[in-house]
Amino acid sequence: MSKKQKNETSAKAPVKLTRAEKKEIQAVIRKYKGDGKPHSAQASIPYEAMYQDGVCRVTPRTFSKCIEFTDISYQLAQADTKTAIFENLCDLYNYLDASIHVQFSFINRKIDPKQYAKSFEIRAQGDDFDDIRSEYSDILQDQLVNGNNGLMKRKFMTYTIEADSLKMARARLRRIETDLLGYFKSMGASAWGLDAKERLEVMHSIFHPDGEPFSFDWKWLAPSGLSTKDFIAPSSFRFGNARMFGLGGKYGAVSFLQILSPELSDEMLADFLNTENGIVVNLHVQAIDQSDAIKTVKRKITDLDAMKIQEQKRAVRSGYDMDILPSDLATYGQDAKELLKTLQSRNERMFQLTFLVLNTADTRQKLENDVFWAAGIAQKYNCSLVRLDYQQEQGLMSSLPLGASHIQIERSLTTSSVAVFVPFVTQELFQGGDAMYYGINAKTGNMIMLDRKRARCPNGLKLGTPGSGKSMSCKSEILSVFLCTPDDVYICDPEAEYYPLVKRLHGQVVKLSPTSKNYVNPLDINLNYSEDENPLALKSDFVLSFCELVMGGKNGLEAIEKTVIDRAVQVIYRPYLADPRPENMPILSDLHQALLDQHIPEADRVAQALDLYVNGSLNVFNHRTNVNIENRIVAFDIKELGKQLKKLGMLIVQDQIWGRVTQNRSQGKATWYFCDEFHLLLREEQTAAFSCEIWKRFRKWGGIPTGATQNVKDLLFSPEIENILENSDFICLLNQASGDRKILAERLNISPQQLRYVDNSEPGEGLLIYENVILPFKNPIPKNTQLYQIMTTRLGEGATV
Repeated sequence: MSKKQKNETSAKAPVKLTRAEKKEIQAVIRKYKGDGKPHSAQASIPYEAMYQDGVCRVTPRTFSKCIEFTDISYQLAQADTKTAIFENLCDLYNYLDASIHVQFSFINRKIDPKQYAKSFEIRAQGDDFDDIRSEYSDILQDQLVNGNNGLMKRKFMTYTIEADSLKMARARLRRIETDLLGYFKSMGASAWGLDAKERLEVMHSIFHPDGEPFSFDWKWLAPSGLSTKDFIAPSSFRFGNARMFGLGGKYGAVSFLQILSPELSDEMLADFLNTENGIVVNLHVQAIDQSDAIKTVKRKITDLDAMKIQEQKRAVRSGYDMDILPSDLATYGQDAKELLKTLQSRNERMFQLTFLVLNTADTRQKLENDVFWAAGIAQKYNCSLVRLDYQQEQGLMSSLPLGASHIQIERSLTTSSVAVFVPFVTQELFQGGDAMYYGINAKTGNMIMLDRKRARCPNGLKLGTPGSGKSMSCKSEILSVFLCTPDDVYICDPEAEYYPLVKRLHGQVVKLSPTSKNYVNPLDINLNYSEDENPLALKSDFVLSFCELVMGGKNGLEAIEKTVIDRAVQVIYRPYLADPRPENMPILSDLHQALLDQHIPEADRVAQALDLYVNGSLNVFNHRTNVNIENRIVAFDIKELGKQLKKLGMLIVQDQIWGRVTQNRSQGKATWYFCDEFHLLLREEQTAAFSCEIWKRFRKWGGIPTGATQNVKDLLFSPEIENILENSDFICLLNQASGDRKILAERLNISPQQLRYVDNSEPGEGLLIYENVILPFKNPIPKNTQLYQIMTTRLGEGATV
């Protein structure tokens, strides 16, 4: 054999490896190939990529996007409103075809209690009001402990599709999102799409149930070499136990709802969500193609008919009546035919539903208690909550709002049966920032925190029978404004009941009466009085209302009388506008003289009517203003003005406050105005028109007016009430008389269930209407506090002054 042949032979000869070498090679292969199982917390999270616009690639061909939506007041709504919401929800489900998988996620997330409590602290400032601040903070902290505002309740809808590329997926997901947002809008719920950072924050909250802060920025990924999963994953997962799992330092368990009940209730989902524990409820809904669903049902009917024939043959052979069939067979056959009829003749489709409940807790015992509590709710509705044995990991990952279900336990339901799980309970009013305390939600026990300045129109009304707590409600709001904002507060006080509160807050009480030495000039004006270049435009309107009220009569002022008054107004303000000094400010006697100087019968008639208020015994308003109304809190006490002057007094006070509003606007400061016995201003056409004008204009100038009255009928039958109601997005209804309840229910669209909260209710309890939200509320103030003493009007309970 040649040397060349020897080399070829040796090259082809197989190399024998030792056992140790084989093991080493196999270990390297296993290391790089993997065993198909996740070996890190990050690898357990079942998505491939998260894009900045909120699109998530779940698998190579599966993409999802997420919508967050707000709650609406479904449970206490009118019957027809409930029906409309349910029908719109059915339309939403019917919109989904078999290519769209939908997941509803309801997350009750704990907030860091220490940080949360700090947001209600009112810091001491070393002045005379620190004791009040302390008491007020204590009341808020007590309500915080008693309620469950430590839980943030959020609702999401995730929808998933299959696509060949990210570009195609994005286009279709956008179209679906637009349609879904339209359905939520038709139900009265606000909804919006989430971007990637917001979706990651939601998953972070599930993996960190104690409310640890979420920190993430896209700029951090490239330098750090980390992925989005690194920012949301917990420290560890432990899935060794069949019935629970470990989540960082927590314990968790996932269960599924076994639907056994022949009829479902729209309150079941609400009961799961009305909990003080951290719970995550998920509904995975997969539509079935309509033709496939009908074929499947028909096949089942055919199978049942075949079984029925076999049973009848057996009966004939055995010699008994062939009409006697097993009860289950007869029942199933009838149900299947009803289902087929429903699918073919009604607007119903078939869906596969997976209902999952995720509980997390600090200890095993607490977890078992929470799961037992949830199982009790299921049992209440004749259903069963079953633990996912040996499927805890799949259950947890199916509870993430990624739009993918890893649990193959499904229940077939029609459109209306799926829609029974209404994703709405009752709307909460809990705003952040400069929101103020307005009591607690009587339905859920949560605190009501509102910032009226955020409303489209912050004007308000407080309505209730005597003793229902109107004044207490106004005073509580005044105190909140004083302690929580830098705003000014002005009060028109026809019954002299705000004196203790105003004095305790070092405010100014202006007592107006025929014998008082406190004077307010009704003709006061400042150069910012109107948004027009000429400040006389609105002031002339006020003077016309004033003169019309003075002259009385059913028909009001005639056209010529209005002309002579307007002409006189132009004359008397000329010196002040030329040289705006206090001594040049006109008073009523100047107006009286300017009318007489015109030498026209109509002008003389108006002047004669004014004479009683200029030279007569009711000349209290014929003086220049001599009181300081620059204080943060000013109350105008008009109790002793008497019947003739009270309406004039209320109109003049309102005009004074308008002047203050215009001044504060230039300083960027809001002005709150509380008018008790508001119905008196709406009785007369003149004062009603001016009040309506204020209600329309105040918002633009930073004014927040609130009218309070016990005479609801007088208020509601005023011709201007429609304008007042249309321009009031805040209405507080306390206990109402029977006749008033019916009128209010019709005017404000209040359901019978909601109306129960103003029927013989306790003082300080009722309904709060904020924009389109109606909530039952309670506003208890402990009697053993200084706050109660300075706010109550009950005889023998108030502070001595």
